[in-house]
Amino acid sequence: MTAMGDIVLRKVTKIFGPAPARALETLRAGASKEELLAQTGHTIGVREVSLTIEAGRCFVVMGLSGSGKSTLLRHLNRLIEPTAGEILFDGQDILRFDSDALRRFRRDRTSMVFQHFALFPHKTVLDNTAYGLDLRARDRAARRAGRTTAQHWIERVGLSGYEAQYPGQLSGGMRQRVGLARALATNAEILLMDEAFSALDPLIRRDMQDQLIRLQTELRRTIVFITHDLDEALRLGDRIAIMNAGAIEQVGSGEDIVQRPASEYVARFIEDVNRGRVLTAGAVRLEAIVVRENESPQAVLARLHAQPLAVAYVADAQGRLAGALNETMLRGAGPGADLRAIARPVPSAPAALVLERVLPLTLESDFPVAVLDEHGAILGMLPKDRIIAELAARQRAPRG
Repeated sequence: MTAMGDIVLRKVTKIFGPAPARALETLRAGASKEELLAQTGHTIGVREVSLTIEAGRCFVVMGLSGSGKSTLLRHLNRLIEPTAGEILFDGQDILRFDSDALRRFRRDRTSMVFQHFALFPHKTVLDNTAYGLDLRARDRAARRAGRTTAQHWIERVGLSGYEAQYPGQLSGGMRQRVGLARALATNAEILLMDEAFSALDPLIRRDMQDQLIRLQTELRRTIVFITHDLDEALRLGDRIAIMNAGAIEQVGSGEDIVQRPASEYVARFIEDVNRGRVLTAGAVRLEAIVVRENESPQAVLARLHAQPLAVAYVADAQGRLAGALNETMLRGAGPGADLRAIARPVPSAPAALVLERVLPLTLESDFPVAVLDEHGAILGMLPKDRIIAELAARQRAPRG
């Protein structure tokens, strides 16, 4: 079931060459990329890609050079026409749009940010930012309103004061900010970003990533972001697709891909990733014994019997963490003891916190870190040895 605003691709295929329809038959018969080239002289750009890009999320497509990721992106606004397949937006197949409908779709519902900025060198920062709005303007009033909107986005991307400057007077990072402001100014639902930060120096690139994350938290645009950088993909993507030879190897969250690579190719791709910056407390937590404050010490001891880690977490009347208990504390308590009164404070972490930030919390107590949901309820626990094991793990693809 797809929602309004989702982008849905169904068996999208692109073959480059003089007779792609004939080559498609060879491809569907099972030819590899190399075999197709040898037998027909045609090249696979995209091979039977089916996926759903959820509205309001950042979907990252990553892969090495030649994997088909940029080719796939350009299908979404039909800068490249597929050989076969369907591309649906709001339930409509954009491949069926006539020239007028396609022009409106590109103008009103999509924006694009390019790797090498694609700014007009003879236009100022303000004029470049307002370009898409100028295309829509039907009169002077609309044009003036567009300038006001463009000025707003120039300020939002941190370029206030540079409105009258030309691209040649700006650094690479500043030029890419103009490109981002131009894309955001049209208020398009879909933002297509093709290696948008790849040409930037590392510190500027990180700053642009931070800015995109802040803007996306507020705006919730549908972003399709292309990159060859795994760390960038893991940092930005709500979901990630890894491409190889025009096909999708795996689609999932960063945690899914790092913990459960679907193929040897993906496993090799992620083997050097910093797992501490990807995996979260919620993803690797262990089950915890949670008790109410009005339970008896003897009843809790019975629940801890034969547990590999004899720790219980006390929840208050609202279900929030009130402290932790071990067997020694429970045995020293009287039959009517108040569990909340004898429980010790324990470090806690929200489920979304990455492991490199959870690990220091284990130094604060002998108890495992309590993992909490957004309301403070106890989801599980994380002992230090569990965190270290996850950080040191090397995941392998499933066999067979």
